[in-house]
Amino acid sequence: MPPQLKQASGRTVESPVSFLSQEYAHWQTLFQLQPPLIQRFFEAQARGLAEALIQPASQTGFALPDKIFVAKGAKTESLIPSDQRDQLVGGLMERLTRTGLNVSLRQRLDELSASSNEAVVVSSGLIRFSTALTLVHDLLPSGRSAHYQAAEGEEIPTLPVTDEQDVDSAITATTDAIVEDDESSRQEERGELIVPYVPAARRFFLPQWVAFDDQDHLLVNSIREAEAHLASMQRFVRILHMAVALAPFMVVDEQYQQKRYGMLGQLINQGRALARYETREIITTIKRRSAAHDLNRGLSISLPYFDDQTLEMKSHDFDVIPAGRIMFIPGFVVLAARKELVKVEQDTRLDRSTRKHLLAELEMLAEAFQ
Repeated sequence: MPPQLKQASGRTVESPVSFLSQEYAHWQTLFQLQPPLIQRFFEAQARGLAEALIQPASQTGFALPDKIFVAKGAKTESLIPSDQRDQLVGGLMERLTRTGLNVSLRQRLDELSASSNEAVVVSSGLIRFSTALTLVHDLLPSGRSAHYQAAEGEEIPTLPVTDEQDVDSAITATTDAIVEDDESSRQEERGELIVPYVPAARRFFLPQWVAFDDQDHLLVNSIREAEAHLASMQRFVRILHMAVALAPFMVVDEQYQQKRYGMLGQLINQGRALARYETREIITTIKRRSAAHDLNRGLSISLPYFDDQTLEMKSHDFDVIPAGRIMFIPGFVVLAARKELVKVEQDTRLDRSTRKHLLAELEMLAEAFQ
C-alpha cells in the first residue's frame, strides 16, 4: 500500500498503515530513550497488566515512574506528580456493569493521555506500548515458519503448503519425537531421522495444537482433546486481538503479523476439520440408530460448522422428521439436507467461505443417505 494517498482536492494525506507505522516507531523510540532501569520498570508493570488481562482479573493496578524523558534530545527527565504514580483499574462498579478489565484499562490510559502533564501523557503511552508488546512477544509462543494458500473462492489462506525440507519443530521435546523413514538419510547411511510431531502437524504454525490431518483423521487421543486444542488456538487469537484493541499500532509489529498469519490459518483449518469430523460422527450415529429402529419418533440435527468471522464453532439446526410416530427412511435425511442447502445458499449472515464450508457438510450429509 502506498504511504500516501491523494484526496479529490489534490491534497496529499497519509495512509492508515503509514500513520500506524509512525506511531509504533514513535513509542518504540521513546521507550528506548529511557534509562535501562526505567525500561525494566515499564516491562514489570506491563507484565503484571498483561497477566491480569488474560486471566482475566476483575481488578488490577499499575504504577508510573517518578521521572522519564519525554522527548528525544531532552537533557533532563520530567517529574511525574506523586499523586498520579499509582493507578487502579477495575473495581466494584466495573463488576456490576460487567465491564471487562481490558476496556477499563483502555479507558484509564485514555484519561491519562489527556493529562496536562506531558510526563504523565508519555508514561501512559509507554505503559500501553509495553503491555501490548508483552502480550504479543512474551505471552504467546513462537511457532514454525508456516505457509498457507487460500482455497478456491476464499480470501484467508488456510491450506498448509508442504515443505519437505522443513522438519524442525517449534517446540522440541523427546516425548514428541517420532521415527521417520527418510529415503535421503537411508541412501547416505545416516540411519533413521528423528523428528518431532507427525508430518501433517509439522506443516502448521504450532504443531502441538494440531488435532487433524488433511484427511480429517484424528491425531490426538480423543475428540475432547481436539476441542481443547481448538480452545487454545482461540485463546491465542483473542490475546492478539486484545493487544491491538489496546494499541492499534501493534498491527505493524513484525511478530504480531507472523503470529496472526500463522495461527489464523491453523485455527480455521482445524476448526473446519473438527466440524467435518463431528458431521461424520452424526452420520454414523444416525445409521446405527436407524438399524436399531430408534428414529421413528422424530429426528432433529444440529450440524456443527466453523464460523470464519467469529472464529468459533456453531451449529445449524433443522428437523428431518417432526416429533411423532413416523417411520424413518434415509430419503428423509436427503430431502431435509437439500432443503437446507437452499436456505444456507441464501443466508447473507454467513460470509462466503463459511457458507461454502457449511454447504459442503450438508452435501456430505445428503450423499451419505442417497
